[in-house]
Amino acid sequence: MKRKSIQILKENKNYWLPIIFLIILAILAIIAPLIPIDPNATDVSQMSTGPSLKHIFGTDEVGRDYFIRVVYGGRISLLVGVLAMIASTLIGTFIGIVAGYFGGWLDSLLMRFVDILSSIPWLVLVIVLSVLLKPGLVTIIFVIGCFSWMSIARLIRAETLSVKEREYVIYAQFIGEKDSKIIRKHIFPAVLPTLIVAATGSISSAIMTESALSFLGIGIQPPVASWGSLLQNAQASLQQAPYMAILPGLFIILTVYSFNSLGNYLREVTSVEG
Repeated sequence: MKRKSIQILKENKNYWLPIIFLIILAILAIIAPLIPIDPNATDVSQMSTGPSLKHIFGTDEVGRDYFIRVVYGGRISLLVGVLAMIASTLIGTFIGIVAGYFGGWLDSLLMRFVDILSSIPWLVLVIVLSVLLKPGLVTIIFVIGCFSWMSIARLIRAETLSVKEREYVIYAQFIGEKDSKIIRKHIFPAVLPTLIVAATGSISSAIMTESALSFLGIGIQPPVASWGSLLQNAQASLQQAPYMAILPGLFIILTVYSFNSLGNYLREVTSVEG
């Protein structure tokens, strides 16, 4: 797989920039606490100043360095995206494999439950739950992770239905292997490539949802910054400091694009391997 993945990167250079961007973003998120700039330190003499050598992204309405605010905002947005992806992937994988493998009344029950949740406008559901629960990082991760797994469940169920008809699975059932062992040894490894691609896309979706909720004021709460909350704060300064909206918005677009490109790359790798 390593050789073929490198070959795909050589053949399609469009994947290089998104991957490099994500690596740089991840490094910045990790080393953010080591950067000797306080993201909450105010300077009234430097309020809403444009980009300069001292402040490469300028400052916000209370004189805070905007570069470090964007870096910390990216740290929170990526954290929400990754943790919400893990939660939704775990739930969706479990529901999808159980429904697809066992079938019958259990499959019908689980899929009807998925249909009910899918019929509710998802963003409306997330907004309502975010209002009912205490706004904050944990709430955002919980809400997005626990209510964004339905598409993954459908996808994994379809893959499981296909895999369980393969000869080696039928033979394992015939010789009396336990269902849990068959799922662990045969079903899960077969659906894993599809799961990896789906998980990559769910990170983009989680980041977009968090940004939308924070922009509406019911997501990440001050003084903690995320890209969505930075956009929300920038509304009052659009005319005098347009960079305050442009920079976090640009990072959201580039990050979502990069994760989608990564998903396309992984899809090519797994399809080549298949």
